[in-house]
Parts: sequence; structure tokens; C-alpha cells
Amino acid sequence: MVKIRLRKTGSNNNPSFRVVATDERCPRDGKFLEILGWYLPKQQGENFKLDLARVDHWLSKGAQMSETVASMVKKTRKAAAAAASAPAAEA
Repeated sequence: MVKIRLRKTGSNNNPSFRVVATDERCPRDGKFLEILGWYLPKQQGENFKLDLARVDHWLSKGAQMSETVASMVKKTRKAAAAAASAPAAEA
């Protein structure tokens, strides 16, 4: 089964993560199928970015998301909906 989860990169005191689609049997930092985004936990403000089109593609194929990635997708969709409705409210 394919999982969408975080893959740790960076150094000991400066962690960074990539959001990847991977086989659930592979180790956390092992082989992956595709990079879908990134996450910088120590950065203030916008600290992650996702390619929602590719996330949706993998979800349609039956992939499962980790809890952290699911919350990131939820925040991204909420921000996209707010951005889409904001110009309509001004017009």
C-alpha cells in the first residue's frame, strides 16, 4: 500500500522534511515514489508547501496519509478556498 508521509532531511538541530509518496514497507528515509512537497517545522509563517494535484492523484489510487500530512492538506485546502472566495467578496 502507498503512504503519503514525511521523509526527514536536514541536520540534527535544523530538521526539514519532504512530503513523499512511498510504499509503507520502506523505512522513513528510504526509497520513495514521488516528492509531493516540503515542510520546515522551525520556520515561521508559511512553513510547508504541497502539490495538491499530485496528492489527489495518489489518494485516488488508494494511498493513505499520515496524520501530519492530513492536517497539512486540510490547511492547504482551507487556505485555497479562502483565497478563491476573497476576490469574489470584493467584487
